[in-house]
Amino acid sequence: MGSGAGERGWAEWRPLLFPFLLSLFCAALSEQIRYRIPEEMPEGSVVGNLAKDLGFSVHELPTRNLRVSSEKPYFTVNAESGELLVSSRLDREQICGKKPACALEFEAVAENPLNFYHVNVEVEDINDHTPKFTQNFFELQISESTKPGTRFILGSAHDADIGTNSLQNYQLSPNDHFSLVKKEKLDGNKYLELVLKTPLDREEQNSYHLTLTALDFGDPSLSSTAQIQILVTDANDNPPVFSQELYRVGLLENVLPGTTVLQVLATDQDEGVNAEITFFFTEAGQITEFELNSNTGEITVLNTLDFEEVKEYSIVLEARDGGGMIAQSTVEIEVLDVNDNVPEVIFQSLPDLIMEDTKVGTHIALLKTRDKDSGQNGEIICVLEDDVPFKILASSGNTYKLVTDGVLDREQTPEYNITITATDRGKPPLSSSSSFTLRIGDVNDNVPVFEQASFVVHVSENNPPGASIAQVSASDPDLGPNGQVSYSIVASDLEPRALSSYVSVSAQSGAVFAQRAFDHEQLRAFELTLQARDQGSPALGANVSLRVLVGDRNDNAPRVLYPALGPDGSALFDTVPRAAQPGYLVTKVVAVDADSGHNAWLSYHVLQASEPGLFSLGLRTGEVRTARALGDRDAARQRLLVAVRDGGQPPLSATATLHLVFADSLHEALPDLSDRPAPADPQAELQFYLVVALALISVLFLLAVILAIALRLRQSSSPGAWGCLQPGLCVKSGPVAPPNYSEGTLPYSYDLCVAHTGKTEFNFLKCSEQLSSGQDILFNDSSGALFPLCESSESTSHQVSFL
Repeated sequence: MGSGAGERGWAEWRPLLFPFLLSLFCAALSEQIRYRIPEEMPEGSVVGNLAKDLGFSVHELPTRNLRVSSEKPYFTVNAESGELLVSSRLDREQICGKKPACALEFEAVAENPLNFYHVNVEVEDINDHTPKFTQNFFELQISESTKPGTRFILGSAHDADIGTNSLQNYQLSPNDHFSLVKKEKLDGNKYLELVLKTPLDREEQNSYHLTLTALDFGDPSLSSTAQIQILVTDANDNPPVFSQELYRVGLLENVLPGTTVLQVLATDQDEGVNAEITFFFTEAGQITEFELNSNTGEITVLNTLDFEEVKEYSIVLEARDGGGMIAQSTVEIEVLDVNDNVPEVIFQSLPDLIMEDTKVGTHIALLKTRDKDSGQNGEIICVLEDDVPFKILASSGNTYKLVTDGVLDREQTPEYNITITATDRGKPPLSSSSSFTLRIGDVNDNVPVFEQASFVVHVSENNPPGASIAQVSASDPDLGPNGQVSYSIVASDLEPRALSSYVSVSAQSGAVFAQRAFDHEQLRAFELTLQARDQGSPALGANVSLRVLVGDRNDNAPRVLYPALGPDGSALFDTVPRAAQPGYLVTKVVAVDADSGHNAWLSYHVLQASEPGLFSLGLRTGEVRTARALGDRDAARQRLLVAVRDGGQPPLSATATLHLVFADSLHEALPDLSDRPAPADPQAELQFYLVVALALISVLFLLAVILAIALRLRQSSSPGAWGCLQPGLCVKSGPVAPPNYSEGTLPYSYDLCVAHTGKTEFNFLKCSEQLSSGQDILFNDSSGALFPLCESSESTSHQVSFL
């Protein structure tokens, strides 16, 4: 009934109070949002529009995710309207007890961006509790000899409400002998004393029945009653007397059960049974923490004390003598706080993941600290353990913000184990730690990195097409697509059109493949620029140079440049003075090799010689020199078969045949060449025998061939056989070289004329103009011989070579 009346009263003045309060709250929004409501509001009742008071629009509510962060869910926020609603029973007496002001403080948390707001809801008292006596029946024994003015302490009533709704007055039923006196303890609690106004006479009336009424001043007023029965006894002249009317003692909350609190003392001037004093708790049923020895008056601790639950005890003691007379005293026990509660860290908003590009100073989490102790024992210092790129900022009261304090790099630290330690200021201090794991999200902030700054690969020529010639690899420490690397060729010193026909690269593996067989003689090296690119957004890439060196293989045989063949394919002759001394440079075999390195390192060897020991051959130079002087028995015409080998494995070679004639002049050399047969060649004789054997098998065919050759030789015998000695044609023979080669020429030259028949006829011609070696005219035939043109009919030649 009282509760309903309180709600009706609240409903009458709430419309007038809210607008006024709202104007005050809006001005202080940046500090704290305050509301005032009565207790016992039904669940779902609207406290106020929290979203509107915070300045949020209706459109923002779905994204801001406004919610209440509180240890006990007294309130909740309507997600659609932003109104603050009552979500559980609000019993002011249960929440705040006898405190004059009852306020519930909590935080409202909003996201995007993350922030929190302090909210204070004051819960007002309504008259919903009736004053209640600790016992409904009091019995007093009063001696008839008790003098008027004597006072007897009565049990008081209790009202859980506060202010005018609490206990305010007592009334005693009308009588002639007794009255009430209200007194107040030092702690502010009120109690009653029953005062005897007139003497009692047991013989006239041995008992009295009174009614004691306790009232509050609520609207409507609530009350309760207790019955007092007074028994009039025979005279016991002296009541017990306590040594103190009020005992005060301080007691640490961590004292052990059984510890003595204090011992009260009471005396009685009577004798005998009337002087025997017994001690009692007047409200023994409500005192569970202490125990009283009824004989000695010693008070001991019965159960564990807790400062955080009860800070002070006020106990009324009663001393009763054997005659029934009573004396009362009050014992006030103050419980002293001990640092026995460990501080707590409570996370109110905690993310699982933050991105590594989060800016310094960004709010990450909200947290609160709590310590049930008081004073210095409840003062908390909150610190962040370990070296992490975060810091704690104190917000207000016991609320903190966790913000970033450094650059985050997921590749170095993918997650942080954050430990927050709360320590109080007690002695000794107590502390506790709370930890959580914060994962760092990846962003594409790392460029792919190649294993080397540049790559150089060696590939032998004649490689198989399609084979892998190189492998490049780049790493990207990012995750997912941000770390997936693909490869491509972005530049090269090859022609763009020809690039795809030379090499390609695998986009996934970075393997470089040859698309064709390389030729060292055509392409000795080329350079590629490869790019590694990740799949992030935006994508990041890095370039590296790959130089491909095409190695040489011994795939080219040496090529002899000198001695060269004549215009008709026959070998030329070199002349040697008969008086040549040992070491005389006769000629030089000149050869080249298109390969390189050891594959092009040439050596010269004599395979066959007409006179072994007559000539020496330079192993590396190819120079032919006389090894000794010409003897009388030595033939004038000599033949050397020279092999030119390269240094490859296996080596390749070529051969050259040198025809040397010992003569001091051309006149001497020509008859010797035409009349004297050449020395027998064992190899030639063997070939001749083979030909003869074959001829015997096919006689008819051979005879026909011989007849045809004989006829041909007769017809060809004409003065033109010595055409080379006719006016206008003269041959200057020097080191013969094809147009593509310029090296290998001897330091001297030979002048010769070549006849096409065996007839020995000489026409010594003289050129009308002296020619130098630079005036040679090159005929582009297969032999590559040089022929100077002369207009004179005479010529002078010192060295002659004939077929």
